[in-house]
Amino acid sequence: MNLLVDFPAGTRFVVRSRIEGGFIDALGYLREIDDMQCVTETRCGPVTVLLGDVIAVKEVPPPPRSRTFD
Repeated sequence: MNLLVDFPAGTRFVVRSRIEGGFIDALGYLREIDDMQCVTETRCGPVTVLLGDVIAVKEVPPPPRSRTFD
């Protein structure tokens, strides 16, 4: 059950996937997806996740706007 394919490119989401020794989350924007993997643009750069390793995915709202103080 992988709902990542339901998200259009540009959707902001968090994806949790299996890695050796545990799990890892990637928060960012969906840039590419195919039958095997997806590419998420995070603040630290692109992250490629194999769809077979995905255990959870959730759409998230845009980040809050920066506040400036006078």
